[in-house]
Amino acid sequence: MAAGAKRQMLRHTLATLAYRGAKVVDGAPKDFESFRASDDTRNAGEILSHICDLLDWAHSIAKGAQAWHDSEVATWDNLASRFFASLKELDSYLASDAPLRAPVEKLFQAPFADALTHIGQIALLRRLAGAPIRGENYFKADIVAGRVGHEQSADRVEFD
Repeated sequence: MAAGAKRQMLRHTLATLAYRGAKVVDGAPKDFESFRASDDTRNAGEILSHICDLLDWAHSIAKGAQAWHDSEVATWDNLASRFFASLKELDSYLASDAPLRAPVEKLFQAPFADALTHIGQIALLRRLAGAPIRGENYFKADIVAGRVGHEQSADRVEFD
């Protein structure tokens, strides 16, 4: 696969994160950021904060200046805003002509795959909190590289 196609695949992965992320952040119960499955697991806010840290880490890796930062947990709305801002910043870099200073495969296998895993954890916490997201046929989802903001396609094939 050509380098440009690989970058485009990373951009599509970010758009997938945005699409699935919008589903888990929207309509979360009040104080959901503090909900946890058990005493020895991360709460929802810690997980979303970690996803944002992963996206920032991926951006630093892409620029060739790998840096990790553990962020403080904020309110759910602030975390959601940060999530979409981090996606946009990373997507803008990938869409540019700036050099990619790491192998695409390494970016996918570490921060990108980890972020997808954590979106699934938040979806599970939503169900445990009594506010499940609706299941969907994601193969039919209208996900487009570059659409990484909070506003996502309303054209969904959700299950009843």
